[in-house]
Amino acid sequence: MARKVTTGREVILDAALKMLIRDGYPAVNIKTLAAEIGCSTQPIVWHFENMEGLRRALYEYACQYAAMSVSGSNNAVEGFEALGASYVRMAVNEPNLFKYLYLGEAPADRTHDVKEIGTARHNAATVKKICDETGLKRAAVLRYIRNTVIYSHGIATLVATGMFTATEKEMMNMINKAADGFLLAEGIDPDKMPKKARKR
Repeated sequence: MARKVTTGREVILDAALKMLIRDGYPAVNIKTLAAEIGCSTQPIVWHFENMEGLRRALYEYACQYAAMSVSGSNNAVEGFEALGASYVRMAVNEPNLFKYLYLGEAPADRTHDVKEIGTARHNAATVKKICDETGLKRAAVLRYIRNTVIYSHGIATLVATGMFTATEKEMMNMINKAADGFLLAEGIDPDKMPKKARKR
């Protein structure tokens, strides 16, 4: 009679994510994960078949975890910049997760492409809302998004790899000023700038 599997899929993924954040993705494999949980390798193999199955499930789980840390805003521009804040926060507080998701450690067919951020179907509503709020055309908004993402990614990468150190507040100030500059470069009416930008 086969041994009953008592360690659930969610428990395994939660432990794998904790290991990834604490020790880095290279430390996660079926044997080390079993030791972390305190079980045999059998439940992990039962749920995921092999390391490739675990890799793919872990990537989706890590993406969901990252998405939960994003704070929203009624203003589309401020909401987009809040996404940048969560990105930097991850690089500061969870550099191993940042490297896994954004610096090539995730499965090869799950990589992010900056060109797709503005044009992805799930971002269409945000792009339209930014167009409506700023009065800018879609092409200008896509350039603003692309440039802000590239700038934010550069800072977050330097932080996650230990090449740059600053407080989260200092980094967000840098990113927000750059994002405001990108909006102004696209010809936004200064009166349509987000309120937070006028207060600085």
